[in-house]
Amino acid sequence: MTAEPIDEVDRLSIPAWLRPPIDGFTTDYFLKMDGLPPHTELIDGSLVFVSPQRDFHSIVIDLLTAGLRRSVPEHLRVRREMSVVLSERNCPEPDVLVVRAEGVTSREQTSYQVADVILAVEVVSPSSEVRDRERKPQLYAKAGIHHLWRVELGDDARPVVYVYELDESTHAYGLVGIHHDRLKLGWPYAIDIDLAEVDRL
Repeated sequence: MTAEPIDEVDRLSIPAWLRPPIDGFTTDYFLKMDGLPPHTELIDGSLVFVSPQRDFHSIVIDLLTAGLRRSVPEHLRVRREMSVVLSERNCPEPDVLVVRAEGVTSREQTSYQVADVILAVEVVSPSSEVRDRERKPQLYAKAGIHHLWRVELGDDARPVVYVYELDESTHAYGLVGIHHDRLKLGWPYAIDIDLAEVDRL
C-alpha cells in the first residue's frame, strides 16, 4: 500500500468552506456559511478563528453582561458574543454589546447591524491582542460605534476597563477613563459595576 504525499493529504483535508473566494469573503457570504467553528469572525475579508477561552475571559463577559443588564433602559438590550455587520468585508463578534431594542428583530437572528450598536466591549485575550487593541477598535470607530470598552487582565487578576468615546470628526476613539475596582459611568446610560465581584465568580 502506497501512502499519499503529505502535501496531498493536507490539501484534501481542508474543508471546502475554508477556501476563500478569489476576492475574499463578504459579509453576506460569511453569514450564510454552515459548519464554521463557534465565534468565527470576518475581519478584512478573512475568517478569524477563536482560540479556546481562558477562565478570565469567560467570567468577565458574565460579570459585564449581568452588570449592564441591571440598569439597562427599556429602549436598549444587552447581548454577548453576537456578530455585528460593520461593512461588506467585516463582521466581528464583540464579547459584549449594547444594541437598540428595535435592532432585535427575531430570536433566530445571528447578527446585528452596526447602526443599532451603542457599545462594543472587547475582553483582550493573549491570542488576539493586536486585533482587540488595534484592528477591531479601528473598524468599530470607522463604522460609527460611539462607545468602546477594552478590558485587560490586571496585575491583581481583576479586570481593568479602558473606556473610549468616538470623536466623530476624526473617526477615532479617545480614552476617557480607566477603571480598576469599580466601573461607574453616566453613558451610554447609568452604569455601576463592581469589578471586584470577579473574585467571587
